[in-house]
Amino acid sequence: MTDRPSATPPSTRRKPRRGGRRVLRIVLLVVAVLILAAGGAGWWAYSHLNGNIDSVDLDQAIGDNRPKKVVPGAQNILVLGSDSRDGANGDLDHGNVSGARSDTAMLVHLPEGRSRATAVSIPRDTLISRPDCKDGDGKTVPAADRVMFNSVYTLAGPACVVKTVEQLSGIRVDHFVEVDFAGFKGLVDALGGVTVTLDKPMTGAKGGLKLDAGTHRLNGTDSLKFVRTRYGYGDGSDLGRIGLQQQFMMAMLSEIKKQDALGNPARLYKLADAGTKSLTTDSELASLTALADFAQSMKGVDPDTMETLMLPVAYDKIDPNRVVVAQPQADRLWEALRTDQKIPADAKKSPATAKG
Repeated sequence: MTDRPSATPPSTRRKPRRGGRRVLRIVLLVVAVLILAAGGAGWWAYSHLNGNIDSVDLDQAIGDNRPKKVVPGAQNILVLGSDSRDGANGDLDHGNVSGARSDTAMLVHLPEGRSRATAVSIPRDTLISRPDCKDGDGKTVPAADRVMFNSVYTLAGPACVVKTVEQLSGIRVDHFVEVDFAGFKGLVDALGGVTVTLDKPMTGAKGGLKLDAGTHRLNGTDSLKFVRTRYGYGDGSDLGRIGLQQQFMMAMLSEIKKQDALGNPARLYKLADAGTKSLTTDSELASLTALADFAQSMKGVDPDTMETLMLPVAYDKIDPNRVVVAQPQADRLWEALRTDQKIPADAKKSPATAKG
């Protein structure tokens, strides 16, 4: 018996051991997950992560005056990036700003079947009509015309932003997710950074990030500077910044997919802890179970095929530093998303052009 292994060429002996170690690692990971789920540590972890999540009851905050769903199987998620300077966020950005604003806003549409996705960015400087809303204290905030989109959050909170987007688009928002500065930085650092590629240098104007053209691995702090860069790259406008934000979002999704966090419980917990610390959602998503179920339903969406575009806008004729919703392009865009149809090419074009 002892002579038989030596009769086997070394090259054929190594393969089973590598495969055995791989199987062993998988078994150990499964056992670790089962122990974590069944034991006190698992309950602590679940409770800890659940406790990280803040929530808002949209139906209670908005009321019954909401658009009807046209395609029951489709989903629309409003993703907000808050620029609050409160708490840990104050250490990350020291602007002369009080309160908080929805610095980034994307309406993500998942068609029936959820095999693809479309993300529509709403420029923060867009002048819109704000509906009457209830603020966080339950007080009524009256409707107003020609207000900046990102001021809605400051005045009346995320539920009012949802109501404003619903009025603007005629689309029922099923869920909303808000992440602030600290949560964004923590998530990127938990991933070990995100890789982006620039086709032109970023000059670092007005305290922004300075990068040469080419590929860069960004940590959480630099990633935050990247998505907030306005001056020193492109035309220096908010519309140009939206392009950077969309580019980074796609890079982050690709990084999460590449790392296969679901196959590594330790990494998954680290990401979940970082991602939920500064997370606010609607009440239906405000638990790990609900978030996991929703994420599982999106497994067919490939970040490489996700379509990103900007709400068509035109420069305002009264204030050229602001933009207004461009028609009929915007109505065609919203109608296509509302009815789960292909977006017409002309609905993707924005009359607002780069400033020289």
